[in-house]
Amino acid sequence: MQGSGKTTTCGKLANLLRKQGKKPLLVACDVYRPAAIKQLQVVGASLNIPVFANEASKDVVHIAKQAMNVAISKLNDVVILDTAGRLHIDEELMQELQNVKQNVKPHEILLVVDSMTGQDAVNVGEVFNEKLGIDGVILTKLDGDTRGGAALSVKKVTGRPIKFSANGEKLSDIETFYPNRMAERILGMGDVLSIIEKAEEAMDEQEAIELEKQLRKQEFDLDDYLAQLRQIKKMGSFSSILKMIPGASKLGDIKVDDNEFVRIEAMICSMTKKERRNPKILNGSRRSRIAKRFWYNSARYK
Repeated sequence: MQGSGKTTTCGKLANLLRKQGKKPLLVACDVYRPAAIKQLQVVGASLNIPVFANEASKDVVHIAKQAMNVAISKLNDVVILDTAGRLHIDEELMQELQNVKQNVKPHEILLVVDSMTGQDAVNVGEVFNEKLGIDGVILTKLDGDTRGGAALSVKKVTGRPIKFSANGEKLSDIETFYPNRMAERILGMGDVLSIIEKAEEAMDEQEAIELEKQLRKQEFDLDDYLAQLRQIKKMGSFSSILKMIPGASKLGDIKVDDNEFVRIEAMICSMTKKERRNPKILNGSRRSRIAKRFWYNSARYK
């Protein structure tokens, strides 16, 4: 359905597959929603992943066939078709998707489900599976206030696995779905394994070793803090990381403004090397200079 984050999820999935060594091609098959093609092109450009689009045609099957030929010629080993959604389920939508399935014969059909829609997600999953035959589900917006309990019922209704979950606005915020980890999050037990995986992906092992040495020598300075801050930012939003920490749910619904960390980064970058290594030398004139540079840097590091 429209509004589930389908087009953005296509980009996230392509980005994830590329990290696994694939060479994906995104295909704009939503010829109805205004700016849908442009949105996919913007997503693809930001990831440096090619996007095939034929804005002169409204024939989705023709576009999909063209894209397959392009993929073969360009040696793309994964093709992701971003098909159209609707505000409600209708026969026209289903017939179009069935035509694409019959003519292109995709290996997998994935249904993108908004985890915040509750019981409607179950109804949508049931109808799509009955009419089209889906192979899996991607849950989106799991970073919201809802814990996606009703959406998890899609697995029971369709008999198809939930393959991925998207839990943030960044194009890297998608991960393989693990039922046990989701259960632990819902119960407020955290998700330590996901934190470890994100840390391994985002953090440089050699830098971590050097940091450990400095901590043991009690030589941790603002340069080291800045390096750690930037690595943690690669793991996703601080709010999403906090939800994975065991026991964090007992602290209540804590709102973390990621812009505050942007300001900290800009503030440190407004200092000289000498000031970062020894903040004790900061006096009135140095603080005034840092403040003036801070306003310039805060715009750069967003």
